[in-house]
Amino acid sequence: MLVAAAVCPCPPLLVPEVAVGAAAELDGLRAACYDALAVLAAARPGRLVVAGPAREPAAGPFPAGSRGTFHGYGVDLEVTLGTAGAAGPAGPGGDLPPSLTVGAWLLERTAWQAAPVLAVAVGEDWEPARCAAAGRELAAGEERLALLVLGDGSACRTPAAPGAFDERAAEFDTAAARALGAADTAALAALDPALAAELHAAGRPAWQLLAGAAEGGGLAGRLLHDSAPYGVGYIVATWA
Repeated sequence: MLVAAAVCPCPPLLVPEVAVGAAAELDGLRAACYDALAVLAAARPGRLVVAGPAREPAAGPFPAGSRGTFHGYGVDLEVTLGTAGAAGPAGPGGDLPPSLTVGAWLLERTAWQAAPVLAVAVGEDWEPARCAAAGRELAAGEERLALLVLGDGSACRTPAAPGAFDERAAEFDTAAARALGAADTAALAALDPALAAELHAAGRPAWQLLAGAAEGGGLAGRLLHDSAPYGVGYIVATWA
């Protein structure tokens, strides 16, 4: 059963070594992510699952000890999923995909020790029903489950944004932030995958996995952060 969830964005710029001179611009976002992880630890889960979007065939699951790297961003930095110093085989397909690599970095940064860790990739093109079914499967049973759900909002908030400006982006992000802040599973399930793809809202499938996992759980939501500093929507929320 799902006892808590934290929703965090996963831009590589969240990592100070990647952001370099611009690192301070995301200090507030990082702090919100750390606060969200503290909510997960306080829920005393028996297991933590890190879920984030990825291109097929990066499917997983990825066990504790799986590795991720930021080498592609010009930084000699590697992270390991799970407790600091954990060793183990890489998951199927090799290194963690980018979203899960940021998740592993967040866990290392906060010295996560509260529960064993597993990561799963959610296909970027998965339909809402498939996302919800995957979430229900994760939450089935009596084990106390926590989810760290990774994904960005739209990438079309300004003309300089990665996806260029789209006037629909702000409304989409507002609806997503409202749903995540209210733990509104029905509203998350109703997000349009076609519109999300047009707006480059990579978090949509992972958010809909969360909606499936939380169905009927009665969790309360709290919105910790909502911004778009580079024209990309960054939302942090907790469910507990």
